[in-house]
Amino acid sequence: MRKIIWLIAVLALLTSCDNKKQQNNVSTENSTAHSSWVYDATIYEVNVRQFTPEGTFNAMGEQLPRLKELGVDILWFMPIQPIGELERKGTLGSYYSISDYKGVNPEFGTFEDFKNLVSKAHEAGFKIILDWVANHTSRDNIWLKDHADWYMRDSLGNIPVLYDWTDIGEVNYDNLEMRAEMIQSMLYWIKKADIDGFRCDVASEVPTDFWQTAKDSLKAYKQDIFMLAEAEKPELNESVFDAYYAWDFHHKMNLVAQGKENVDSLRSSLNRMQEKFSKSAIPMYFTSNHDENSWNGTEFERMGDAARSFAALTYVLPGMPLTYNGQEAGFNRRLQFFEKDSIDWNDNGGFGTFYKSLNDLKKGNPALKTQELGGEMIEITNDKPQSVWSFMRVKDNNTVVCVFNFSKELQTVEFTDELPEKGFISLGNESVEPTKKMELKPWEYKIFYKN
Repeated sequence: MRKIIWLIAVLALLTSCDNKKQQNNVSTENSTAHSSWVYDATIYEVNVRQFTPEGTFNAMGEQLPRLKELGVDILWFMPIQPIGELERKGTLGSYYSISDYKGVNPEFGTFEDFKNLVSKAHEAGFKIILDWVANHTSRDNIWLKDHADWYMRDSLGNIPVLYDWTDIGEVNYDNLEMRAEMIQSMLYWIKKADIDGFRCDVASEVPTDFWQTAKDSLKAYKQDIFMLAEAEKPELNESVFDAYYAWDFHHKMNLVAQGKENVDSLRSSLNRMQEKFSKSAIPMYFTSNHDENSWNGTEFERMGDAARSFAALTYVLPGMPLTYNGQEAGFNRRLQFFEKDSIDWNDNGGFGTFYKSLNDLKKGNPALKTQELGGEMIEITNDKPQSVWSFMRVKDNNTVVCVFNFSKELQTVEFTDELPEKGFISLGNESVEPTKKMELKPWEYKIFYKN
């Protein structure tokens, strides 16, 4: 009984830890669901091992000026903790097999190196979020030495294998003591390294009530914490997470690019999201990430000539776009996941300019902000609706008009009304004239805006 009372007290204290001490660091509660910097932000995923030939925090830090010029805002670091040795996959192992939540993978450098990187990033105006693996640890995590009961067990008392993840063990969320230590571990990185939030791995596999308690504890220390769920589960965004993975929409983009479905499937997917999720829940759109690149192929493998068009689409829909490191150089190779395999940054296709123009577009047009503060998405009627998706987003005096040919055929499309109106300029900063008819090459898109 005494132990149970102690555990309840620990969980209660977590929700108010250091509140008085940190009062000056806590921002005023916003009237909106998210911090003000979230609404026009773009996410950039960092794979430290492959980002530079050195594969270190210090080497990555040298690239911050380039990323600032690119125009990204939130740097998401894949897990940086030590990787387990027991049943390790490959030579270097999986980032998602963590042996010490409060440690740093020596492959990348030291804790001080990471702390200095976060400080430099903050000075440059970036926000930093850390990948958090709360569902499982390595099979030789330091917890196992003294807390064997913190793990799930099969009928024989062994830690079962999930899927083909032979290098990890699932933790037991029925154990309150484990929950308390998991939250303390998350707080450690906020307190010691001053990170700004978490991307939470397989978030839907972890009980929602744990995330609710964790969020309360994190916000008590840092009010404007940002939380991204690797999940598409509406209840997680009701009270915990700012953003979620738009997985269904991503899969539909792949199918349309491969000619297996048409624009109607994109509309339907978007409508389903809007029906299931609250208006404040932010979908994160992407054409690639570490899982897609390594296991399912690059965006060019999956989308072919449509890759640029779908990348542009992720920036103009109501939501938040993600760029996986290397995409801004048109990197067209699957990165090995368990070995050293550096990104080739030689950009032969003008992708750096392409992504910079999209980031500038999003920043320069309030209509493209995400839900609550951005413009409503209004479809523009045309005579080729299964091939051409035309819509606008309007916020006060700002209007963005988008026309996408999501087919491999040349399309001559007619609109009910002339578009865009006078005074608009194109994404390439060229003046345009209103028209009711437009010719679009295969996979071509046109974006116009007016402030």
